[in-house]
Amino acid sequence: MRPEPNAADRPSPGLAVTRVPAFEDNYLWLIHGEAAAATQVVAVDPGDPAAIEAVLDANHLTLAAILVTHHHGDHTGGVEALATHHGVPVYGPAREDIPGRTIAVKGGDVVDLPSLGLHFRVLDVPGHTAGHVAYAGHGAVFCGDTLFSGGCGRLFEGTPEQMLGSLDTLAALPKDTQVYCAHEYTASNLKFALAVEPSNAELVSYAWEVARRREKLEPTIPTTIGRERAINPFLRTREATIREAAAEFSGRPAANDADAFRQVREWKNGFRG
Repeated sequence: MRPEPNAADRPSPGLAVTRVPAFEDNYLWLIHGEAAAATQVVAVDPGDPAAIEAVLDANHLTLAAILVTHHHGDHTGGVEALATHHGVPVYGPAREDIPGRTIAVKGGDVVDLPSLGLHFRVLDVPGHTAGHVAYAGHGAVFCGDTLFSGGCGRLFEGTPEQMLGSLDTLAALPKDTQVYCAHEYTASNLKFALAVEPSNAELVSYAWEVARRREKLEPTIPTTIGRERAINPFLRTREATIREAAAEFSGRPAANDADAFRQVREWKNGFRG
């Protein structure tokens, strides 16, 4: 498997990221080292080892490390095989059981890969899972299943309060931060977003753009923090338009910010638009 056309995105000078499609809708990511180490890469959430190995071989790349955001199998299925084959360190959340993990990380830690010129700040973003983390640096954030374009992850292990706090953490990143999430869910997410906030002109425009791109089987990821602040209902649950729609759906006004988020998340869980 080769990377998709135009798969190298450059969120800041010197950083390149290769998209590796896997399963039905997953994106695995290879982050390239800078300058002389550009052929060395870091794999993020390598759930499918064969897909990663194929891209490494086809492009003469060397695996240097693995970053894991959370424990779900489509993110960890290839970790042990790749780590063993390439003899590389595996960074993963300290509060979760990550197969093959050699270095446990938590919010505030820094993943320092000086030979590649790469440095990522670890963010605690629980909600989808109890110990989910994200990796931010070089104008990008690799956020697993916490934030999607137009949506967010289901709350399998966390609480609405936790997920709202996690999304606030991500939304506080600079607006031009490139968001590398792990699934191509954008088109379906935007159907829900439009049901919640149909008068949002930027959302309407973005939905049209996404529809055209998906017709041509083009990816919609990465997105940006700025775009998500403008169109993502889960980053906008404090907005009056979102609260009014959520209250109408729930039959009652939200008691507080976390309750407003809960209403929107429960609405999305049952949405069949």
